[in-house]
Amino acid sequence: MKLVINREKLLEPLQLACGVVERRQTSPILSNLLLQTEDGIVVIVGTDQEVEVTVELQDVAVSEGGEVTVPGRKLLDICRSLPDAADLTLNLEGNRVAVDSGRFSSHLSTLPAEDFPFIDFGDAQTTISLGRDDLARLLQRTTFAMAQQDVRYFFNGVLLEVEEGQVRFVATNGQRLATSSVALDGAEGKHQYIIPRKAVGELSRIIADGREATVSLEFTGNHMRVMLGHITLITKLIDATYPDYTRAIPVGGDKVVTADRRVLKEALTRTAILSNELYRNVRLLLSEGKLDMHANNPQQEEAEESITIDYAGPELEIGFNVSYLIEALSVMEGDIVRLTLSDPGSACLIEDPDESESLFVISPMVL
Repeated sequence: MKLVINREKLLEPLQLACGVVERRQTSPILSNLLLQTEDGIVVIVGTDQEVEVTVELQDVAVSEGGEVTVPGRKLLDICRSLPDAADLTLNLEGNRVAVDSGRFSSHLSTLPAEDFPFIDFGDAQTTISLGRDDLARLLQRTTFAMAQQDVRYFFNGVLLEVEEGQVRFVATNGQRLATSSVALDGAEGKHQYIIPRKAVGELSRIIADGREATVSLEFTGNHMRVMLGHITLITKLIDATYPDYTRAIPVGGDKVVTADRRVLKEALTRTAILSNELYRNVRLLLSEGKLDMHANNPQQEEAEESITIDYAGPELEIGFNVSYLIEALSVMEGDIVRLTLSDPGSACLIEDPDESESLFVISPMVL
């Protein structure tokens, strides 16, 4: 194997493939990237046996084809450290790969390509196509609500639900919920898949890096494969039944508040500075035409602010995790936000009056 490639062309694919490679591995080869070369094409593969990313590079000066695995992060660090527009020469010499650029010369250890552990995807049972911008919006409006290390492991991911005419993403940590949907042509039946947190993060990176307008998603009972141009991601799915999230969406709330989204977000952000760092609680007092916010902490510090709102109902005092409120408001795009509440013990429904595809639910805190 021997090839010459420009640093700029190699850097982003290395970053994508290394994104799934953990620093601590149970097997040495899982720290390596697989390099496959032939006839002007270089394929780079990284895996942790749960998530696999493949990037194909075309129009590369390959003088000798072949395949080998090399330490992923070391090759990435070398590439990063080189000057812009530098050319790298990679040449397999026995059981090492020589990486040279200008006056820099190095040799990396290798492991046999035949030992590289690919994820077996199988035959796709369901296939859908989404616009890249639509998929990016679904991810952006839901993934922040995922749990991180919940014992209810199905919360440590995002539910992808396919129904007649639409695809919906749902994320929750049990205290808040975010859901968003887009129209989908050709969808048949109803299917649910739970994408794990790490794969969600890698998918977001791929969407940001990709140039093509359409993303193909294929599913088996246990895996998902995402194809965006020259990038392919395969991930295991979480084997569980997602709870009925619709039961967490409050209905019949009689206290409807309409406010300027940016004004509300900025006021909450200022008030949050002096909230309890552990609980992040903020107290909201709702009255006719006005919303008062109050936060304090164990250091006897406190902050208050009031904003003008459109509300004509009875007074209500309720507490929330202020970070949950700010994050929901941050992923919305409209100028106006609508909050629907019932009582101090019931969840708050947050919506954009002009966009029905997304909604957010936040459970209250005890004051």
